[in-house]
Amino acid sequence: MNVLIIGSGGREHALAWKLKQSPKLTKLYALPGNPGIAEFAENVNGIAVDNHAEVIRFCKDNQIDLVIVGPEVPLADGIVDSLSAEGIRCFGPSQAAAEIEASKVFSKNFMARNQIPTARYVTFSDFEEAVDHIHKIDYPVVIKASGLAAGKGVILPETLDESISALEAMLVKNEFASAGAEVVIEEKLIGQEVSLMAFSDGEYCVPMIPAQDHKQLLDGDQGPNTGGMGTYAPAPVLTNELLNEAIEKVLQPTIDGMQNEGRKFIGVLYAGLMLTKDGIRVLEFNCRFGDPETQVVLPLLETDLIEILEACIDGKLKDVNIKWKDGAAVCVVLASKGYPEKAENGKLVTFKKLPKDLICFHSGTKFDESEIVTSGGRVFGLTAFGNDIANAVQKVYSNIDKVSFDGMQYRKDIAQKALS
Repeated sequence: MNVLIIGSGGREHALAWKLKQSPKLTKLYALPGNPGIAEFAENVNGIAVDNHAEVIRFCKDNQIDLVIVGPEVPLADGIVDSLSAEGIRCFGPSQAAAEIEASKVFSKNFMARNQIPTARYVTFSDFEEAVDHIHKIDYPVVIKASGLAAGKGVILPETLDESISALEAMLVKNEFASAGAEVVIEEKLIGQEVSLMAFSDGEYCVPMIPAQDHKQLLDGDQGPNTGGMGTYAPAPVLTNELLNEAIEKVLQPTIDGMQNEGRKFIGVLYAGLMLTKDGIRVLEFNCRFGDPETQVVLPLLETDLIEILEACIDGKLKDVNIKWKDGAAVCVVLASKGYPEKAENGKLVTFKKLPKDLICFHSGTKFDESEIVTSGGRVFGLTAFGNDIANAVQKVYSNIDKVSFDGMQYRKDIAQKALS
């Protein structure tokens, strides 16, 4: 099979690495790809992902049998609809189904309609009304830009003034562009967070191994929110009992609800869950593989990934026995100086040889002539797999000096919650 991955980050590098292991694969392409993906796939330059006609032409010219869409923006832009209309098989949700991530207002209202447990919330597009609401409530809140904001549209204010500043940034100063034209103000939930992704064929879903992401920039969950500074899997805090509860109360009702509303969801449904004292609550939904969660979940997948993706497209997921490996994986994100506010770019990267059970997934790199330089906030996800979480943690941190660039920053406590 000829396969095309759309995207250029660590998630897409992990997908390319996993797809390369499939006996079904003939040729792998990545649009636009990155220097790390180039080890496994032919990077396609000169075609804009949002130019659907050009993407379709490439697929036809290169006899692409399967397209896998990594990031949320092209999904929200309807690329699956465009490709499917031309008879090109594509893994990912339609534009209508992708709204579960593209609009937090839609997502929260959908959860309310379908009795899916989530935090109390109110939505606003008017600054004065939002501020008036903040003055009236007596509980801590989270403020979210409704649209896609590259993982940076969630603010955790600690004071009334910080809440008002966040609302002003979104609704008045337009700092999040159209993504912040509407906001969700919701009750801040207390507990441990878990990322649970599931394969879906639109009627049936199969959960992947649960992971735990580390959103804050600094050790001890301090500092600003980021797109994710590291992750590990499996997350022992999501016991088998809680996993069954998540399937019964969150995953399957979401797949059923989307189908009932004419938004059949085919692809990866990602549920960000908070384990509160009152039970599971949904923080958010994503409509695709998580980043960096994919970097630890796919190394633990035993079943051929292409077989699973085809079964989802064909509505035959029930026929696939998805198997997982024993052991654990830990990913530490190596980020640029200045991230997440204003990352420094263009720093030369040096590599030393990694042991066989480590892989360095590229998230924000590019070629500068023959050398690799940084070109984003999150530059790499250094991932180790081991017998257990402690073993994987030891491996990843003892090898972290094998990758270096000027200003590199990373958390030193990834997976400590699991170990404690």
